Amino acid sequence: MDKKILRISMTAALAGFLFGFDTVVISGANQPIKELWNTNWFLGDSIFTFHGIFIMSMALWGTVLGSLFGGIPTDRLGRKKTLFWIGILYFLSAVGSAFAPEAYSFSFFRFIGGVGVGASSVAAPIYISEISSANNRGRLTAMYQFNIVFGILIAFISNYLIGTFFNESTAWRWMLGIEGLPALIYTIMVAKIPNSPRWLLLKNHSHAMVSKSLASLGVPSLEAETKIVEIKTAMAQTTLQQKDKLFSGKYNKPLLLAFLIAFFNQLSGINFVLYYAPEILEKAGLASETSLFSSISIGIINLIFTFVGLALIDKLGRKQLMYIGSIGYIISLAMVGYCFKAALSSELLLVFILVFIASHAVGQGAVIWVFISEIFPNSVRSYGQSWGTGTHWVFAALITLLTPSFLDSEIGIFKDNPYPIFYFFAGMMILQLIFTTFLMPETKGVSLEDLAQRLGRKK
Repeated sequence: MDKKILRISMTAALAGFLFGFDTVVISGANQPIKELWNTNWFLGDSIFTFHGIFIMSMALWGTVLGSLFGGIPTDRLGRKKTLFWIGILYFLSAVGSAFAPEAYSFSFFRFIGGVGVGASSVAAPIYISEISSANNRGRLTAMYQFNIVFGILIAFISNYLIGTFFNESTAWRWMLGIEGLPALIYTIMVAKIPNSPRWLLLKNHSHAMVSKSLASLGVPSLEAETKIVEIKTAMAQTTLQQKDKLFSGKYNKPLLLAFLIAFFNQLSGINFVLYYAPEILEKAGLASETSLFSSISIGIINLIFTFVGLALIDKLGRKQLMYIGSIGYIISLAMVGYCFKAALSSELLLVFILVFIASHAVGQGAVIWVFISEIFPNSVRSYGQSWGTGTHWVFAALITLLTPSFLDSEIGIFKDNPYPIFYFFAGMMILQLIFTTFLMPETKGVSLEDLAQRLGRKK
């Protein structure tokens, strides 16, 4: 694997680090904000709490916006410029959230960060997939997921250390504000990467600009000429067969595949566990200090098994990893639910939560961003990625909006015991296993242009 492409891919993938950090850092500020601003009240007679809508899920609604419309700047401005402005959004969000005087301004700055998260889940996987080859595309694009997981781990550790050594009244502000430092470093680094040569060709930029981009990626000049001809030819063939209308009916298969893999990703309950890990563990009987520390074990297991998924994705393929992950999901979620229902030890429950995290890291976590970035042709890839990531974040926001009500519910089967939620998620993972078996194609080792031919509607 060329070192230049590896280095550039890693730089672009750092958007994933900020994604992961921003997503999980709120877990440490959850309880302090709830107490400081008294946000845990229900809106009228609904099941929604102010805390769930404006504190915990506001960033996710920003993410929905960023993912649904992130394809526009990614297509028009380019992958590189979009990644640069994403860094600016992360920085503004971190600083603004840390200094927010009340709940509404806090929610606004969290929303801005969410826009950055959503847009990065569109732009970064596309950029990496377009500068890599068919043989290493899976590993390189999966580095985005690795950085998400690494960001999650660092956020858990950062929250624990800040919560331990900083004043209780201001610790949560430091937890959120510290993200500004890596956001600034990322923004400076991403300004130096080259534009995607495929995007330059798609937008009819000069031959010299495309050649310069390929040279920056370490492609020799003679090989670059051949590469340009190959991409142009493939793009011309795709354009003749498929018009640039995402919802024209010609892309129904990739649209369905992107929707389903994103839908099942969130119906596994992964964001529910990551966002509310300390509170879930407290419900199981762990002390608040212990639960925050135990959250670090979630981040460590996530990181370790993301390495496993990264190593296997171009060897076993995307589909095999989804099989492994689905089976692990079903067993672990069912057992977490049973542990809650039967009031088994909190240590046993933590073990099965860790099995759940490992299953996610090897399966859906490693596959989703790679798979969605592969299945759409060049001409509509930005908008197709927005469709898949938008689906992902809409369901993430809905789940994060609803689940605080169940954790705090005093009525029905949810009273003081969230076990039905985990049974529900386990049932959804059975459906994911069926999807993987009968609908999901294997994309390992196939060029982006060949995949466009295979998944496009035949005339």
